[in-house]
Amino acid sequence: RTQGGVYIHNDRLTVTSPVLMWVKALDMILEKMKSSGFNFSQVRALSGAGQQHGSVYWKKGSIHILKNASSELPLHQSLKTCFSVSNSPIWMDSSTASQCSSLEKAVGGAQRLTSITGSRAYERFTGNQIAKIYSQNPEVYVQTERISLVSSFAASLFLGAYAPIDYSDGSGMNLLQIWEKVWSTSCLDACAPGLEEKLGCPIPSHSILGPISPYYCQRYGFSPECKIIAFTGDNPASLAGMRLEEGDIAISLGTSDTLFLWIQEPTPALEGHILCNPVDSQTYMALLCFKNGSLMRERIRNDCASGSWDEFSEALSSTVAGNNGNLGFYFDVMEITPEAVGIHRFNRENQKVVSDFPKEVEIRALIEGQFMAKRIHAEKLGYKVSKYGEKL
Repeated sequence: RTQGGVYIHNDRLTVTSPVLMWVKALDMILEKMKSSGFNFSQVRALSGAGQQHGSVYWKKGSIHILKNASSELPLHQSLKTCFSVSNSPIWMDSSTASQCSSLEKAVGGAQRLTSITGSRAYERFTGNQIAKIYSQNPEVYVQTERISLVSSFAASLFLGAYAPIDYSDGSGMNLLQIWEKVWSTSCLDACAPGLEEKLGCPIPSHSILGPISPYYCQRYGFSPECKIIAFTGDNPASLAGMRLEEGDIAISLGTSDTLFLWIQEPTPALEGHILCNPVDSQTYMALLCFKNGSLMRERIRNDCASGSWDEFSEALSSTVAGNNGNLGFYFDVMEITPEAVGIHRFNRENQKVVSDFPKEVEIRALIEGQFMAKRIHAEKLGYKVSKYGEKL
């Protein structure tokens, strides 16, 4: 009874997912693999990724249930009483504005929080979600013995024990000191009491956690020698999976555009995020999200190219790089990076133009404006581009 796997609550700000849905999904996948004849005994190691910023709250005593789950039952049946919060806050949640304000104030401002954790306070970030649960339901917080991210939660299911949070996913919580790789006492104290004990010690993203739980050996035929490697967040996993190296930059052209890159010496800013690198714990990755991505390109395609990508491409090819000095910034909805809205056109004299550009000029202005913004904000976070575009 979710919509797209989530519950959107009446306030339109609170967005959650049922924890047991995730566990049941895992059960279903493994059962389908088993019925199709997959040979689990050949699996030597197992790792994974989970959506960043979601959190799971284990009720006191759950570790014993997790460790001793009966292989006769699907895991979701064994774990149905294990969660003090049945519906997990996820990345889409934006209900913690007051907690964000309090956290920034507690540590000395937004820039100070950014310099500690790599990001200013964001409503979806886990520290602020924990602070909300503690302030609204302190008894639920007291009943919680462990708080996992979605990634470490998934790893815990395979491990049969509470898996640690890795550095990379952990740096999307507003709680981790990204330079020292330890929890920030000032941030923890600003969110909830006794929080460090509930989070456990963070670890490198490539750590071997231990052997797979006997549950999977007995139910599916995994080898007892199969190792569980720390899980991480979906964004860090993208950097690792694309095998980026220092100086590389990757852009995901989605509904929102996401830019991420390997970076040696980051300069945390109020826009964008600095996360610990999942591949090399001594370096970092930068992440920028632009809300006006493909939806904006589709709108201009419909307005200026009869809804045709071929016509859009032809118009783009017919104009010169630099667009003869004509530039545009196009934000149908309030942008994240930077915080702005509206259509803003400028001609070669840097005069603001209110009316539309010619169609082919409009199309190039959109594309060049979007990519110039990505480069400018990447450079603010410490990315360097040489005169000839070579990696530095």
